[in-house]
Amino acid sequence: MKKLLPLLVLIATLVPAAVAQEGTLKVPDAAQFVGQPQGAPLAGQQLTTRTNEVAALLRCPVCQGMAVADSPAEMAVNMKEQVRELLARGYTEEQILKYFELSYGQFVLLKPKFEGFNTMVWLLPGIALVLGAVILYFVFKNLNKPAVAPSATTASAAVPVPPPTANRQPPTEEDDPYLARVRDMVGGKQ
Repeated sequence: MKKLLPLLVLIATLVPAAVAQEGTLKVPDAAQFVGQPQGAPLAGQQLTTRTNEVAALLRCPVCQGMAVADSPAEMAVNMKEQVRELLARGYTEEQILKYFELSYGQFVLLKPKFEGFNTMVWLLPGIALVLGAVILYFVFKNLNKPAVAPSATTASAAVPVPPPTANRQPPTEEDDPYLARVRDMVGGKQ
């Protein structure tokens, strides 16, 4: 509950400030969240280029898999316009990303931070690759070893070999009660 309270306060602050008099979207005063602008205000082609670069670092909350710069969703278009306005006012990329992170949480960042639980996102793929390489190394190493032929003493001790007979007869019903039972079940004696 303690973690939800700052989010609720943030939402309560952003919602009334988000709608201007003409009904267009207005960026709330970002200075209260990330401080005063620390960069130079941008304009023209440089503003358009930087807007696309920064918007490409943000995830669209509606599309879930697309960057704000690429998403056609209305929410993404509004977020991109917010990025544009913040860059025009002189906010840096770091300030803008922090602003959106405070608004939407770390989920909005396409590149997660290397801290806390997110370290697993960065480390697990590398660990899996190294572990897979080690397993493959040992598998291929064992495939290249020649098979060891069993010695005569171990072979005779492990598997009993019947004595060779020249006139070996098939088992009779007296020799094998299982065979007699199967023949009875099949339907007759042969």
